[in-house]
Amino acid sequence: MGAVVVVEDLHHSHGHASAAVPVLRGLSLTVRRGELVAVTGRPGAGRTTLLGLVGGLDIPVSGRITVDGVRLDGMGEQERLRLRRDRIGIVFPSPGLLPVLTVAENVGVPLRLRNVPAHEREERVSRLLAEAGLGELAGRRPDEIGGAQRQRVAVARALAIRPALLVADEPTALLGPGEAAGVLELLYTAVRARGATALVATRDPWLLSRSDRVLELRDGRLREAGPELRPLPARP
Repeated sequence: MGAVVVVEDLHHSHGHASAAVPVLRGLSLTVRRGELVAVTGRPGAGRTTLLGLVGGLDIPVSGRITVDGVRLDGMGEQERLRLRRDRIGIVFPSPGLLPVLTVAENVGVPLRLRNVPAHEREERVSRLLAEAGLGELAGRRPDEIGGAQRQRVAVARALAIRPALLVADEPTALLGPGEAAGVLELLYTAVRARGATALVATRDPWLLSRSDRVLELRDGRLREAGPELRPLPARP
């Protein structure tokens, strides 16, 4: 299978000039089409930085990033914005839903930005909400549903464009264990059902045990995770 993500000799720092703190140090990564790759590591290791760069949210200090055959490094903001709109679905720890829109309207936002016809948009949104177990909440607003449900809406929204790459940065970091389980199961099931390509930052044992590969970010580089970081499945 071809590669959807290719990262080569990536360097990135936080801060500027003499105050810059290196975070990524010559990191390289390849994610093949259809793979679910989990990135784990200690807090502050740079997972959010890495996913932000691959997702086109930031520009690296140096190195090459290619997503779905398109070079990201060196792109302008508008070019990266278009790439995210058309090819990359992103899930953050916070769902970031628009409070004035309904659940269905929030999921449909990326489709509106791509000028998808109304009938197709409505059909796709309805199907995604059904898969997420949110069909009955389509007309509710974000403040009328629970935190785990809002994060399910965020996953559905990220999948709406049928992205070449799904990037999920600690998607359950703000949820309790009971709430997190359902969100991760939805993400996993949705990715597998679509044969999608996903790069997920997580330390959840259940998702780590089901990923195609688990990579640990340490000292600014990635390495294959050992058995201690690839636990046996815990939840059915």
